[in-house]
Amino acid sequence: MIIKKVVLNNIRSYEHEEVEFPSGSTLLSGDIGSGKTSVLLAIEFGFFGLQPGQKGSAILRNGKDEGGVTLTFEVDDKEVIIERTLKRGKTISQDYSAITIDGKKEELAVTELKQRVLDLLNYPSEFSKKQNLLYKFTVYTPQESMKEIVTEDAEVRLNTLRHIFGIDKYKTIIENADVLRLKLREERRVMEGVTINLDDEKKNIARKESELEGMKISIKPLEKEFAEKAAIRKIKEKEKNDISKKIEEKNELKQELGKSKVMLLSKKEGVSKNDKRIKELKTEISSFKNVRFDENSFYEIQNEISSLKKEKDKFYEKDLKINSEIQSLKIRIEEHKKVHDNLSDLQVCPTCYQEVDSVHRANVLNKSYNEISVSTRKIEDLETGRKELFEKLKDFEKKISEKEQEFTDFRILKTKLEGVAEKEKRISDLDKENELLIRDILLLDKHTTAINDAIFSLSKFDAAFEEKEKELRDSMKQEKISEIKLAELKKEIEVYTRSIIELREKVEKMEIIKKKLMYITELENWLNKKFIPVISFLEKNVMNSLKKEFSSLFAEWFQTLVTDNFNVRLTDDFTPIIEQQDYELDYEFLSGGERTAIALAYRLALNQVINSIMSKIKTKEIVILDEPTDGFSEQQLDKMRGVLEQLNVRQLIIVSHEQKIEGFVENVIRFKKNYGVSGKE
Repeated sequence: MIIKKVVLNNIRSYEHEEVEFPSGSTLLSGDIGSGKTSVLLAIEFGFFGLQPGQKGSAILRNGKDEGGVTLTFEVDDKEVIIERTLKRGKTISQDYSAITIDGKKEELAVTELKQRVLDLLNYPSEFSKKQNLLYKFTVYTPQESMKEIVTEDAEVRLNTLRHIFGIDKYKTIIENADVLRLKLREERRVMEGVTINLDDEKKNIARKESELEGMKISIKPLEKEFAEKAAIRKIKEKEKNDISKKIEEKNELKQELGKSKVMLLSKKEGVSKNDKRIKELKTEISSFKNVRFDENSFYEIQNEISSLKKEKDKFYEKDLKINSEIQSLKIRIEEHKKVHDNLSDLQVCPTCYQEVDSVHRANVLNKSYNEISVSTRKIEDLETGRKELFEKLKDFEKKISEKEQEFTDFRILKTKLEGVAEKEKRISDLDKENELLIRDILLLDKHTTAINDAIFSLSKFDAAFEEKEKELRDSMKQEKISEIKLAELKKEIEVYTRSIIELREKVEKMEIIKKKLMYITELENWLNKKFIPVISFLEKNVMNSLKKEFSSLFAEWFQTLVTDNFNVRLTDDFTPIIEQQDYELDYEFLSGGERTAIALAYRLALNQVINSIMSKIKTKEIVILDEPTDGFSEQQLDKMRGVLEQLNVRQLIIVSHEQKIEGFVENVIRFKKNYGVSGKE
């Protein structure tokens, strides 16, 4: 892989800048603070985005709401373009990410894009959820970060290197094995507690089985006794049922007797009621014995009433005619009054518009007055005649009312006389009905006497029923006692059987647990005595092998960079040891150039070891060095030419403010900062 171009938009001190990287060695030159390292941080952000613990404010330019990086690189003859943007909200977060491979663009989530980059670089899958340590220690490590790992706590450094080398799995395996061992030990203790009473449970099963056999033997006499008691109870029950049928027969006769008595009483009441009604009818008939009905007088009165009503109707017609004449005269009077009122003040004729003559008006008014007087007198005469007519009408209505009452009396008498024959027929019917009722009464008397005799003959079974009922209760009680004894024994056998089954199941489970306990014990011993020691031995051998190679490369690079006669080596925890004339020198008392030489040698040796272990990763062809000569003397600077030549990589990018380095590289890109904005010269 080689980097071809990076575009910075509002990144740190840059507003907008494009930086192209050729193959071979390239120096990013410029004064301290000119923005050289910002380009390297932009490249790392382009590859992997914000890292855990890294704030967006460390990347986005102050005062800007949006920014981003576009990174172009080549891997396996494919051109890859990565776009990432940042956006300021409540916090600064990654807003957009996309990848273009050979012209085919695809927008991805931040985590998906990181995984795609790791796949392209062929980094091991276990690094997908880790920080970019593999990239940091093979491609780009800020010089201060390398100095930190050299001076770091030994255990922290060792864990970091395990992580980088990809062999932290050994430690993970040992830690997981320790967790498993503790769980196995805890499980073993639990199982030992569960199986501690296994032998006692087996003895308990044998004892219960012996007791169960004894119970099964003793159940047969109880079953025989119960069968005998049940047979006796059935006999007593049959005897009681036989007597019970007689009792039921007697009760049915009693019910029949009751019904017969009710019927007898009802029929006697019917005879009494009929006798009373016959007496009433005879009395009614005797009251009409001497009464005679004159049918001619009845029809004469009827005809007379009809004639009177016709005369009355004639009076009504006369009254209606008189009333009509009176109304007609009243209308004529009203008309003449209107004429009189209209002419009394009329001066001009409304038709011909000529003046009305007073004589003519007076003649007309007199004529109208005379007509009114004549009509009034006629009305008075008519009203007098109407009153006389009304008096005659009242006399007629009185006569009609008297004749109608007389007619009604005749009609009632006729109706009563016609009912005498019906009453005589009713008396005959009631006599016949009484004869039938008396015959039924005689039969019912005989029937009730027979029922009473039958009831008396069955009464002797009452005492026998009570005796048999008592015997049956005693028999059922004895049967119940025998049944309870048998049921209790069967229940006890059932409980014992279930208890034995449960104990057997429990013992079987305990046997299984015991076998598992033996397996867990063997597994725990194997983990303690074989597995963990072997893993520890493997890790130690791998680490020793890596340390040997690492130490050799570290010493080689260090001797190349330092002119003085120093001996260097690494301890088992990969701590650099510097000795001079058999005296160990403390890191704090070394010069700045010597410290930088240690960090650079450590960095280059680490790069070679990782690339050797992970031969298939795609970042072996590129190395980025950030201020690798900080504090170097002139002699050390001269030695850097040889160091750079020995690296022998396809692309080398160096960040340095040392002008002398320009003569060691093929390309130089200069940077400067004006008014807080960085850019190329």
